[in-house]
Amino acid sequence: MSATLSREDAARRAEELRREIAINDELYYVKDSPLIEDHEYDGLLRELEAIEDAFPDLAGPDSPTRRVRGAPRSEFSKVVHEEPMLSLDNALDMDELDSFLERAGRAILAEGWSELGAEWVCEPKIDGLAVSLIYEDGVFQRASTRGDGTVGEDVTNNVRTIRSLPLRLARMKNGVVEVRGEVCMAREDFAELNRLREEAEEPLFANPRNAAAGSLRQLDHKVTASRKLRIYLYHVRNARDLGIKNQSGLLEWLGEEGLPTHGHDRLCSCRDDITRYLGEWGSERFSNSVNTDGVVLKLNDLALRERLGNTSKAPRWAIAFKFPPEEKRTRVLDIEISVGRTGALTPTANLEPISLSGTTVRRASLHNQDEINRKDIRVGDFVWVHKAGEIIPEVIRVDESARTGSETPFVIPPVCPVCGAEAVHLPTEAAIRCPNRSCPAQLQEGILHFVSRNCMDINGIGEKLARQLIDKKLVQNVADLYDLKAEDLAGLDRMGDKSAAKLIEAIAASKSRPLPMLINALGIRNTGKKTASDIAGRFRDIDSLIAASEDELAAMDGVGPVIAASIRSFLADERNVSVIDRLRKAGVNMSSGDADTGPQIQSGALAGKRIVFTGELSSMPRAEAEHLAESLGARTSGGVSKKTDLLVAGDNPGGKYSKALGLGIEIWDEAAFLRVAAPEKDKGRNEI
Repeated sequence: MSATLSREDAARRAEELRREIAINDELYYVKDSPLIEDHEYDGLLRELEAIEDAFPDLAGPDSPTRRVRGAPRSEFSKVVHEEPMLSLDNALDMDELDSFLERAGRAILAEGWSELGAEWVCEPKIDGLAVSLIYEDGVFQRASTRGDGTVGEDVTNNVRTIRSLPLRLARMKNGVVEVRGEVCMAREDFAELNRLREEAEEPLFANPRNAAAGSLRQLDHKVTASRKLRIYLYHVRNARDLGIKNQSGLLEWLGEEGLPTHGHDRLCSCRDDITRYLGEWGSERFSNSVNTDGVVLKLNDLALRERLGNTSKAPRWAIAFKFPPEEKRTRVLDIEISVGRTGALTPTANLEPISLSGTTVRRASLHNQDEINRKDIRVGDFVWVHKAGEIIPEVIRVDESARTGSETPFVIPPVCPVCGAEAVHLPTEAAIRCPNRSCPAQLQEGILHFVSRNCMDINGIGEKLARQLIDKKLVQNVADLYDLKAEDLAGLDRMGDKSAAKLIEAIAASKSRPLPMLINALGIRNTGKKTASDIAGRFRDIDSLIAASEDELAAMDGVGPVIAASIRSFLADERNVSVIDRLRKAGVNMSSGDADTGPQIQSGALAGKRIVFTGELSSMPRAEAEHLAESLGARTSGGVSKKTDLLVAGDNPGGKYSKALGLGIEIWDEAAFLRVAAPEKDKGRNEI
């Protein structure tokens, strides 16, 4: 294509491609939020390579075709790799693989070796984040990401949490060794992580690779520890110094030292062996627990590798064969609407069953009306489907040539299909939502949110109990929780007399929670803990909030037009207002005092300080402590930085505690905080 371009057009197109590649590099390698599939990215890079081949003077030293992509994140310490961590060239089909093997064969012959005697090791290409590990005298010392290939990020504490990684080698006791490999996440762990993030109203990860990368780059290593990461090693730097002669022996050495390897490698002595392995793994990969998007071919002999060397970005002795995304054609039998926990009306295509990436696919989310319109998906259409990240079924395009005229366009209905409430479509959102928080489809998740720690903090209600309360019609909206009696609960599964009495006590105690916790508990779209605290500081009680105009809300710092529209939409629904009225009659606190211009600023030890809370407080929920600090003139924050004045640490403090120590920030325990902020609570603690 580039040969038909003038030099001026080629230069313009090359600059466009570099910008687009740079944007996607940032999203993929740094932000862990890719917008395009791997094969689309490869297409951009290939187009740029073709232009630079036709016009070599356009290929500057900073071209993405000349360097390893990615950059260290600024939050982490930098690590300079003693030997660059190079990327691999890709082969996207057998012709490209044959071209690589022919080039390698000529280079092998030029070095005086027999091409026929050159063996290749095939290994699954794990779709994860490349890391380097340092062991000194057999003990794990440091881990770093690849970064830009020369400088990476220090992720030692996070990698240390990966349970499959030994912190001490099995045999090696002396010297320093560097091993390299890939951190990844199993499919089932990825699915569970996204389920939990959806419950917490957090953005979902696009695929396991980005979930692993985002988990490894957490500033708090306890978050990383909760993500069930895996690691597989495949390289030892300076392996020949350890007496290792080839890749097969290197993998054996890793296993003998207790270091995890993927275990599906194969030694191949000819092209037919390689082709056979590619065919077998192309099918077997779908039943594997971790994503593998291709196969890496490596020369087995390490001495021969050294003779062949590297280009500026990749070794000449290895290549990654990338499997094309599997696509299959099927038919849209119907489109149905499901109602999610936030009220989103999500269209889902019911498909004629097909086998795709190792599983039978019958359904695929169509996301929203805009997506349906963009792809022009109709009931009865034949469509092409693939699995995004080999996990999530997705309709990628319609086979318009197969249309007969009998296909039916689909429009999301204007009312909730479950409760009949008029659906709301905010101009700033693609989703159409049911605004009724008492809608049965939303009720269970609404209850779990209402009772959570940052809301009304009612301990004892989990998913199973919430389901029973709904099924027994004991709770049809969150206000019904305050009508429950011990005898209502005692007969439920795993709920004896003592448990029932304890839960009733917890519900009663929640009535005195501060107004910000109630506002957060209502589950207003786009309104979280921080916004709820700001609102409670501006409006003296719930009635003032209900009476506030959208303009008044939008004028507040930290609110703006999007959140203001969400609040007004929620409070305009009479069913939601009815729930608030019932909460009021039950005795739930609806006031934050007389302040109407922000939290009451008082003089004292906390006034003007930026405070961070960490760990578990015994006297009150953390959200309540934050509100208390704000009422005394402090500003609260979720993360420790150089601007933090004070850290209040409860039991089991996390990474914030270590960071505060390192920055020399003043640290108080819970008792010290209470002596200043709530002497009556501190006195009560001392009397117990």
